[in-house]
Amino acid sequence: MSVLQRAALAGGLVAWLVAIAAGSKFMLDHEFGPGTPSGSPSVWPHGSSVARSSELPTLVLFAHPRCPCTRATIAELASLMTQCEGRLAAHVSFYRPKDAGADWYETDLWRSAALIPGVRVASDPDGAETERFGATTSGHAALYDPRGNLLYSGGITSSRGHAGENLGRLTVRDLVLGRDGPRTTLPVFGCALRAPGDHAGGCRIFDPPRGSYDGGTL
Repeated sequence: MSVLQRAALAGGLVAWLVAIAAGSKFMLDHEFGPGTPSGSPSVWPHGSSVARSSELPTLVLFAHPRCPCTRATIAELASLMTQCEGRLAAHVSFYRPKDAGADWYETDLWRSAALIPGVRVASDPDGAETERFGATTSGHAALYDPRGNLLYSGGITSSRGHAGENLGRLTVRDLVLGRDGPRTTLPVFGCALRAPGDHAGGCRIFDPPRGSYDGGTL
């Protein structure tokens, strides 16, 4: 092999390694990068259509019905409801565009959430509740005490699409069960609730009726 050939091979190898490193960084940034910072109001928002319990803490979870990484959040919600042993009222509010039909938002995520004992699900036309509660990212959870005071605002997963023990879920659990714990705000790991084109921003959208990705990304 000539000197020029060896130089070309070395150059190609370097370019390949750089591309791999850049791709890996992008994936890690996407997986562990939180959504747009947001926070829920310190008291239950006036005019909300979500029913707040006057006897139990109430958790409102905001979700995009077509965001694959929100599956982990729904799984964490199921674990949370089991751990709280009937001491938590929970609602999942699924964003939907104003003119979208039920086939757009009643996805596998909707059905999975509806199967969790003690959880109510509803659509959020044009993101009205999303706006009231200050949620911007799918997976945003807001916990309020029976008097309507905010206890927690943030996510219940540690990264996009990964279920498992995490500080957000543990914080909500401890607050509900009356254990010592801070009233805090944590990042939300998910996709944009209200993104251009009504897609979940930042990841590919899974279309359950077709069983395949629609190829759209934002």
